[in-house]
Amino acid sequence: MGEMKALVQGKKKNTVLHRMKKYRILYLLAIIPFAYLIVFRYWPIFLQFVLATKNYTIKGGIWGSEFIGLDNFAQLFHSREFKKILFNTVRISLLRLVCGFVPPIILSIMLFDMNSAVFRKISQSILYIPHFFSWVIVYAIAQVLFQNTGYINSFLNLLGIESKQFLMSERYFLPILIGSGVWKSLGWSTILYLAALTNINTELFEAARLDGAGPIQRIRYITLPGIVPIIVFSLMMNLGSILSAAGTEQILLFYNPTNYEVSDVIGTWLYRQGLGKMKYGLGAAVSVFESSVGLVLVLISNKLANKFAGLGIW
Repeated sequence: MGEMKALVQGKKKNTVLHRMKKYRILYLLAIIPFAYLIVFRYWPIFLQFVLATKNYTIKGGIWGSEFIGLDNFAQLFHSREFKKILFNTVRISLLRLVCGFVPPIILSIMLFDMNSAVFRKISQSILYIPHFFSWVIVYAIAQVLFQNTGYINSFLNLLGIESKQFLMSERYFLPILIGSGVWKSLGWSTILYLAALTNINTELFEAARLDGAGPIQRIRYITLPGIVPIIVFSLMMNLGSILSAAGTEQILLFYNPTNYEVSDVIGTWLYRQGLGKMKYGLGAAVSVFESSVGLVLVLISNKLANKFAGLGIW
């Protein structure tokens, strides 16, 4: 029995060596992407874990700084601000998901049902433009609309209503933030759903028309069932990035000390503490926490996407 097992293992070993020798050129070519992953992906992640356990100083560097174990994590979790920024992060991410998830689906169906292909292409091109605007441009547009002398306040003044501090108020911060984010990403988000809609058999729509089905009925019984897997997959993936979807780059432009209570998220707090106050170890601990939670959520979301939609990253 032992000789048989050794013989099988020897054959497997010879097979692997034979394949490696046969495809040696492909293995040599694979060295470049593997080296890229190690140097630019995995090595920085490892350094981040090391830095999170250090009391970092510029003089000592990552390896020469004092090792303090989990003290940075303890400081993070015992911070009075941590609960607030975690709550704000989750709230803004969920608001982005709720407010920005359904509109692209509706818009995709509207574009797909257009009879004129030329008008559809023109509409898509116009809708895609905001995606290519930087957040600086988006903020400049928001300023023109919502600042004290902006168009919105000018219109309110014409109606006899006093000007409102839209950009300096906690009350209006979230609507402006979420609204501008949805506007920027709305057109681009339709690409995935339009691609799914093109895979639906057009004969189903023709048969439904012959049977007297109206537009709403065709959407309900043909269009939506045809893109349900993509909808579920997209939803699960968005849930997996709930801690990183708050939009730090946008918030850094829109927020100010007057609305920190509702606008301060993990990314902005990390920017102020890690870079502003040079607490690099604490900043690394925050990043490790965010990445760890994100990894768990992605794994769970991927499993749910595979289960309910038959689609997943792996």
